[in-house]
Amino acid sequence: MSQTTIHRSVRCTGIGLHSGKQVDLVLRPAAEDTGILFSLRDGTGSTFLTPAPSLVVETSLATVLGDGRETVATVEHLLATINGMGIDNIHIEVTGKEVPIMDGSAGSFVYLLKQAGVRTLNKPRKVLTFKKTMEFEQDGKYIKVRPYDGLRVDYTIEFAHPLIGRQQMAMEITPENFTQHLAKARTFGFLKEVDYLHANGLALGGSLDNAVVLDEYNILNAEGLRFEDEFVRHKMLDFVGDIATFGARLQGHFEVFASGHALNNAFLRHLDENRDLYLEEKVEPVPAAEESPAREQLQPTPAVA
Repeated sequence: MSQTTIHRSVRCTGIGLHSGKQVDLVLRPAAEDTGILFSLRDGTGSTFLTPAPSLVVETSLATVLGDGRETVATVEHLLATINGMGIDNIHIEVTGKEVPIMDGSAGSFVYLLKQAGVRTLNKPRKVLTFKKTMEFEQDGKYIKVRPYDGLRVDYTIEFAHPLIGRQQMAMEITPENFTQHLAKARTFGFLKEVDYLHANGLALGGSLDNAVVLDEYNILNAEGLRFEDEFVRHKMLDFVGDIATFGARLQGHFEVFASGHALNNAFLRHLDENRDLYLEEKVEPVPAAEESPAREQLQPTPAVA
């Protein structure tokens, strides 16, 4: 399979989960072997950042990337969409230090990427596959992965809440499955946590418009849930986004229990430190229908603002 990018630039504006202020997002095409490249704009120039496990600097409210100078928060839903829709190379321009939260799901990002279109490039896709089974556990929560030709996730959550409890979902992550079954699942939280966060100047952009909120017994959103098991679907969405911070496309059969952003990143850091033990690079064959010597090539993304 050949590498891909988007066909044209698209943009949107939304509210930042942390600041509650307007933030701007532009998605641009990128050349072969660029990968995912963030451009963090601050009004005077840009800082460029390529995701890596070591650059995840915060995981308490969302996944935050940083290089010691600049940070960009709440990247997981956008990265899940890029990963789930099979886009290899993309330039993400962010003004406002956050990816907009939109409605708390990845639905808006699916819409943007469909508007942008997907373009096939001239180089074969490279993926990292597992050579053997790996298990990573902390405090009874775990991520296990075994060799697999593709990306499959079996996810289980367990919450001591009457409307959540134990939920399980298993899925092959393909563009079709991602858009139909995961993208619209919203992030969720509990009213007692929301009150605490707001009282401490955190999650100022959070509301019933961009999260499912539960009190001790009920869902506070008037429209209710989009799926009966929306909670586990969203956790799987987050996982697909978090593994995209590895900086390369991972293939494997993942079994996940009660994980979140912190454990996802701890797993990826351990994997990165032991990549020679567990991973090998595979170049995916390009079907004859994709081969075209006349296919237009993109210019490399500039490295300065």
